[in-house]
Amino acid sequence: MVSTASCGAQFQNRVTIIFFIAAIQIFTEAFLARFESDGKVVSSSSIEEKIIMPADRKQRLNVIIAFAMVYVLWGSTFLAIRVLVSHVPPTIMGTTRFLAAGPIMLAICAVMGKKIAITRRDFLLLGAIGILLLSGGNVVVGWAEISVPSGLAALILAVTPIWVAIVEAWILKSDRLSRRGLIGLAFGSAGLIILMWPKLMATDALGRKQLMATIALILASLSWTLGSILSRRTKVSIGPFAATGWEMTIAGTFNLLLAIMLGDLHQGTWTPSALWAVGYLITGGSLLGFTAYIWLLDHVPTAKVATYAYVNPIVAVILGVVVLHEKLDGYILAGSAVIIAGVILVTTSKVKAGEASQPEMKKPELAACEAGADD
Repeated sequence: MVSTASCGAQFQNRVTIIFFIAAIQIFTEAFLARFESDGKVVSSSSIEEKIIMPADRKQRLNVIIAFAMVYVLWGSTFLAIRVLVSHVPPTIMGTTRFLAAGPIMLAICAVMGKKIAITRRDFLLLGAIGILLLSGGNVVVGWAEISVPSGLAALILAVTPIWVAIVEAWILKSDRLSRRGLIGLAFGSAGLIILMWPKLMATDALGRKQLMATIALILASLSWTLGSILSRRTKVSIGPFAATGWEMTIAGTFNLLLAIMLGDLHQGTWTPSALWAVGYLITGGSLLGFTAYIWLLDHVPTAKVATYAYVNPIVAVILGVVVLHEKLDGYILAGSAVIIAGVILVTTSKVKAGEASQPEMKKPELAACEAGADD
């Protein structure tokens, strides 16, 4: 059996070093680009012009590196979480990760001269979004990964775009899905049933525990869905980087209070593997991955950036099998294929404005895969 420390060392050597230098470059350029535009999001027409014009070699390389960062850094957070929660409670994971990443991001914004002061309304909105995404989403995922493989967790979280479509279309009635989108919803639901089937049929204690963890993952994806929709439908007085910094900071504080209430504060052991894992989640998942994501939104059409929704779970499953030697059975293979097909159909389908449709808020948000994952 491969030890957690050994897995952490292997993963650090094979992934982190490859992207570290390139990540710093993308990180710097993303902030400079955002700050030079005074927080304004590049219009879709200007993005199209950039894509149509012949790109130089450096620009093409930057796009490739940024996509690789989003795919690998966010896809690998599920593995890092699996390693971390084997040493410390999930609440401590959520506390250390976001109470480090949030203030760092706010500090960078302040150094760059961007506004970080928020109003009481901003605080309440960003707090609600942060808790839904990074407490109800991230911490619950950490708890579930104590019992279920990281790849399975990523696949269940991958249905978040489908939940978003359901809430937008049938509850908020802001958008109506096309036939393609409805087929995607059916695929996603069927894929979830396939993934859960062995747990539903299990009668032993381990099977029931894994079933509870799987249900918790579904609830985590719903929490992420609500946070994503709230983020998209609200406006705050600061830019996206500062807003994300506040969301992380407030959620990290909430996670700390939760850890105190549950008696988790002095639980667990900070082994070298655990320290590496939390460091990777702070830098790779929360800082570099999110920065690359926003950089891509300014340089590549949104539809292409959205491919992370079905690439990240694949990355997570592969890393879980290769690094942690997680079992890959027929149910996971079939369920993952059906779910990813459903996500592709939903994310590429056209929507029609509904009764309560509102103008789209061009506001970047953490991706669902970063709840684990990601974002």
